[in-house]
Amino acid sequence: MPKEEVNDLVKFLLPYPDKVKATALWLREFVWDLYPDTNELIYDNYNAVAFGWSPTDKAGDVFCSIAVCSDHVNFGFNRGVDIDDPGNMLLGEGNQYRYIRVRDREDFQEWYMKQLLEAAYQNSLSLMKPVKNPAKGATIVKSISPVKRRPGIG
Repeated sequence: MPKEEVNDLVKFLLPYPDKVKATALWLREFVWDLYPDTNELIYDNYNAVAFGWSPTDKAGDVFCSIAVCSDHVNFGFNRGVDIDDPGNMLLGEGNQYRYIRVRDREDFQEWYMKQLLEAAYQNSLSLMKPVKNPAKGATIVKSISPVKRRPGIG
């Protein structure tokens, strides 16, 4: 089961503080429980570990993502400008991406985020190009940066 495939992700998260790791893994479980047929795409980048969910195996179809920072986690929506945010909780000034900063579970309003997630998911489906034999419910490591800047390193 994809939700249980955490070995690579746990390895990528090792340099982060325990509280940040716990928050990231809890948010991961939250999304997997709601969208078990989507695919988790993991990026072990230079300055952050990021992972997101997509109805396909393409980064362009990702509807929500988690970016792990040194003291918090950003829970975001790749096309966040396209979803209604009546509570004005989403941060970001860019053309598309919007997020909330999560330091622990108390920062995360589950009922509200479920609404935003569903809107983001439906938006992703409406913009998605047809795919032959799409991956379904998989965890896919998309990239691993050979050089990393992490908490406590350099």
